[in-house]
Amino acid sequence: MKSSADQSFAAFVGIDWGDQKHDVCLKAAGSDAHEHSVIVHRPEAIECWALGLRQRFAGQPIAVCLEIARGPLVSALQRHEFLVLFPVNPSTLAGYRSTFCVSGAKDDPTDAELALEMLLRHPERLCVLRPQSAAMRKLERLVQQRRTLVDEVRRVTNRMTAALKEYFPQVVEWFKDKDTYVFCDFVSRWPTLKQAQRARKARLQAFFHEHNVRYGHIVERRVQSIMAASPLTDDPSVVGPNSLMVISLAQQLRVLLQAVERFDAEIAVVAPTLADYELFAGLPGAGAVFAPRLLVAFGEQRERFDSANRMQSYAGVAPVTQRSGNKCWVHWRLRCPKFVRQTFVEWAAHSIPYCYWAEAYYRQQRAKGSSRQAALRALAFKWIRIVYRCWQTGTPYDEATYLSALKRRGSPLMT
Repeated sequence: MKSSADQSFAAFVGIDWGDQKHDVCLKAAGSDAHEHSVIVHRPEAIECWALGLRQRFAGQPIAVCLEIARGPLVSALQRHEFLVLFPVNPSTLAGYRSTFCVSGAKDDPTDAELALEMLLRHPERLCVLRPQSAAMRKLERLVQQRRTLVDEVRRVTNRMTAALKEYFPQVVEWFKDKDTYVFCDFVSRWPTLKQAQRARKARLQAFFHEHNVRYGHIVERRVQSIMAASPLTDDPSVVGPNSLMVISLAQQLRVLLQAVERFDAEIAVVAPTLADYELFAGLPGAGAVFAPRLLVAFGEQRERFDSANRMQSYAGVAPVTQRSGNKCWVHWRLRCPKFVRQTFVEWAAHSIPYCYWAEAYYRQQRAKGSSRQAALRALAFKWIRIVYRCWQTGTPYDEATYLSALKRRGSPLMT
């Protein structure tokens, strides 16, 4: 990817962005003067500032260094083609600041000047922000926001479980999966054991049938458990507030489940329109959830990662080695796109039942004493090397081909 040294610019700009305002430090090419200004965070103010630069420098390219690679300010600036954006990691800029300011002093105008200084003195360290296609950017936001909703579902179900254990613990055992409509509707209709036991047996059976619980023995076992259950407590000071909380949370859960379904429907429309979707859809265990997320993790720009190791480091599954004197220690990578790492680790876990060698490799790592998460990160590390090759060559993954390669190399996974 291009650095700022590969292109001539009419001016250089450093921006310290904020929620209410953005501090700017500008240096025109051929001038030693630094011009400081402030942009109020309003669309009109940002547009006016950009148009002023275009008029002043006759539409020539202007390099802009800022701490973020996405967000409202980036979206606003990307509308102007003459502004070439160079994002820098906030921790990198913080380290650069501490190098020359050991007191720890910090100020927004100074940070804007430091961003400008990095752009001028270390152009080889910065890369141009090249946006992917609109469809890919849309899919990226869809899968990330869907995951946010899934996390909200988990938080709500955890709170419901905690409240139910206070007075109605049996229902937690009756429903293994809490993020379902059947669980949500059951506790909404019968929020206490007494109310559930008052219901007729036929009404309970009809409820489960309406929610597609078709196995007669499961329905019968649940109904018998309901009728035979004993209350944990009859204290109205415990039952009343907690049952009200459960009903309130069930309403939230229903809305969240519907929202996740809407996101799933939109993802199912957008993802297949992208060229590499089938490549990721064919991976073991990828399915409708992980195929779009893996597609987003790799993206469209194949030149972005020149090796599988670069991808592994970016994703945060490659371990970090530190050496000092006679000491050497290895730890997991702390700074990385958390959603990308989460995508690879979760998919690695989901691939185990669908892939022979993945299951064998996971069991091998566990036998060596690795924790579950460490074993999954190791499996994700291995998967990235394989998928990276498929992605670069455009070749779909084939289980038989890979197993044959393992057998030729005498891999212990094939013993």
